[in-house]
Amino acid sequence: MISLHDRLDLAHGPAWANRLALAPLTNTQSHADGTLSEDEYGWLVARAEGGFGLTMTCATYVAPAGQAWAGQLGISDDRHLEGLTRLADGIRAAGSVSSVQLHHAGRRADSDVSGTPTVAPWDEPDKGTRALSTGEVQQAVEDFVVGAQRAERSGFDGVEVHGAHGYLICQFLDGRHNHRTDGYGGSLEDRSRMLFEVLRGIRERTGPDFQVGLRLTPQGNGIVLDEGVAVAQQVLDSGLVDYLDMSLWDAFMTVDDEGDLLIDAFTGLERGDTRLGVAGKIRSAQQARWCLSKGADFVDLGRAAIVHHDFPTRAGADSTFAMAPLPVTREHLHAERVSETFVEYLDAGWPDFVAG
Repeated sequence: MISLHDRLDLAHGPAWANRLALAPLTNTQSHADGTLSEDEYGWLVARAEGGFGLTMTCATYVAPAGQAWAGQLGISDDRHLEGLTRLADGIRAAGSVSSVQLHHAGRRADSDVSGTPTVAPWDEPDKGTRALSTGEVQQAVEDFVVGAQRAERSGFDGVEVHGAHGYLICQFLDGRHNHRTDGYGGSLEDRSRMLFEVLRGIRERTGPDFQVGLRLTPQGNGIVLDEGVAVAQQVLDSGLVDYLDMSLWDAFMTVDDEGDLLIDAFTGLERGDTRLGVAGKIRSAQQARWCLSKGADFVDLGRAAIVHHDFPTRAGADSTFAMAPLPVTREHLHAERVSETFVEYLDAGWPDFVAG
């Protein structure tokens, strides 16, 4: 039986000290130009100090047109390197492996924030969104690859490509809407072409010790479960990633009247040397261990990591440790290195998270 605090070896790069990863969490703490703020540095380094095996940034935009919200971290320009380098150094000094989540919001970008038109795989005139040309798709692939190279130059141990939650790469996988005829739409093979070009480009243009991960959505956003499973298996077979991070929304949910579990659709896949992680409402050491017992190699913690910067350390000392019940006070969150900016974001968008 795998323990939460067993080391996790990966095909490339450093081993993680345990099976607990910080989920890539939106926190709106960066400066307006996408550079790192002191608050964001403190938030992330505190999680590294708290014992997370992998400490990952929020979704970090690889191109101005891909920015989804104000206060988002950027990796689209060399001006971002100084802060990213400081962050990578801080995470490493705290004893954690570091990763940048590479992101392009596509049709979910905010043109009022980015100052650029919204683009996507298809036209949506009523929403002011236009379809990318073939050349622009290829440029978006390049933006992801260059973003990974910047992460490596900054000293990060790796990157995670954001292919989930209805953002650009996930939009290409959308079978309802992506009917492009240029090789990037239509069949599942063509809808997944951009994803694999991104992964292949990053693997080819970064070093042998650089870790590459991928986050996928299993279903929803125009993806049916069978196709979600098929893409996941293709990724696992490709050898292009060190880990596949499945964002299940609820790691304990069933998918049919027979009680079949969503997690089983992915932990049952052949994975070779590629590691498999899961995320979704995992808020106690017992729940995290259950995910490992179902075949996951690691788990991502989101809310539990906000409420307890040292969840891994606490879970190591107490096998029954669980996240404090919500809502929690602003004072509690501030003590956990969650800035007032982040607290305001939580209070506005996450019902019943912040007390008062």
